[in-house]
Amino acid sequence: ENKGASWVHATMFGAKIRAAVMRSTNVMRAYVPGSMRSKSGGAAAAGGGFGILAFAQSNPFAFQVGVSTVKTGAADLLTQTAVEGKSLSEIDIKRNMVFIVFGATYLGGFQWWIQVTQFRKWFPGMDRFANATFAEKMKDIPGMISAAKQVCFDVFVHLPFMYFPCFYATKESVQGKSWNPADWVVNGCTKYYHNFTKDFTAMFQLWAPADVILFSLPIWLRMPARHAVSFVWTAYLSLLRGSVAKADDKKKA
Repeated sequence: ENKGASWVHATMFGAKIRAAVMRSTNVMRAYVPGSMRSKSGGAAAAGGGFGILAFAQSNPFAFQVGVSTVKTGAADLLTQTAVEGKSLSEIDIKRNMVFIVFGATYLGGFQWWIQVTQFRKWFPGMDRFANATFAEKMKDIPGMISAAKQVCFDVFVHLPFMYFPCFYATKESVQGKSWNPADWVVNGCTKYYHNFTKDFTAMFQLWAPADVILFSLPIWLRMPARHAVSFVWTAYLSLLRGSVAKADDKKKA
């Protein structure tokens, strides 16, 4: 009976999480102008394309939210099984659902807002350069300068001062002992402070060269490609930080 009750509670919790993901996606989508979606996917829609590629080009925001959601959930499953050694029956469903929400809202929603919506305002001509051919890009000096500025913003502002604090706070909410969100932020940022040098160095070594490519891709492909790199980065970061027990022992030493 206890197992049955647990399964029912897990199912109900999963339904609530899925509803939260849908609400969050709809809220973020409200901030995506229709013209933004048509810029990236007009060609596919006009050509009557079909399949995943056509959907990605016609609905870049929704597609990358889906990729981010699945990717983040899969990364957590990988961490629980490969890193923590859990069997499939021991997987923490509630924890996985938390990561799914984080992937849909922050990685899928907030990063789109920063790197597409806001970048369009901060770096005029971004779409023109991103959607140009390689030969055209090599002749577009202003476009390359703009892309370089985007790379600098990502590795010197977004990742160290937005992504990492959110990552540590989320990790603390999952692995920490407190249920107080304020504690997640304080404890997470404290750990980030102690790990800043190593984290920033590792981040820069991966994301600086990756961003050079990512910010040169067509807009519809930019975020899905970023999520693909992010999957590898998330797995690496999990291995770098290790388990909670190991991290605490290392800190005491």
